[in-house]
Amino acid sequence: MSVEVILREPIENLGRRGDVVKVANGYARNYLLPRKLALPVTESNRRQVERERVVADARDAAEKEAAEAFAKRLEQVTVVVVRRVGQNDTLYGSVTNADVAAALAEQGFEIDRRKILLDEPLKQLGSHPVTVKVHREVRTDITVRVAKEGAEDEEPEAEADADAAADTPVAEPSDSSDGPASE
Repeated sequence: MSVEVILREPIENLGRRGDVVKVANGYARNYLLPRKLALPVTESNRRQVERERVVADARDAAEKEAAEAFAKRLEQVTVVVVRRVGQNDTLYGSVTNADVAAALAEQGFEIDRRKILLDEPLKQLGSHPVTVKVHREVRTDITVRVAKEGAEDEEPEAEADADAAADTPVAEPSDSSDGPASE
């Protein structure tokens, strides 16, 4: 048996705010109505939902504008994920949406991993376009670069500093034992 309800919130695969939809009686009674996502179809409820829609549309427009601005900033970002590789540059694992979310968080962009849309995990080195769902209606593409461990730009500088620090103590004792320079 089905029942008609008016949606108070947009529900994916069902409808938008204010839509009158037919749903299963149990779905309406056990999920939509207790969570206040829908109301039974009556004339007073139609008026109430229409008033709510006007306020919500203004709020949604502001949220969408903010999301578009955020998407423009995010579009400029290149995320580097470092992975160990085996022979023939094959990865020892894959890069998932959780890895991309963690790398974005390191750059100051807090994005839920479920909003990073990967058809399947990245399994090859190189640059890959990845779609991020910033808002219901706003999506943007970022570039995810999968790099070899030890081959990224930050790693060689850190290793060079460590090597220089390691070389310095070794060089000093050999200089001091060679001659009259030790005082």
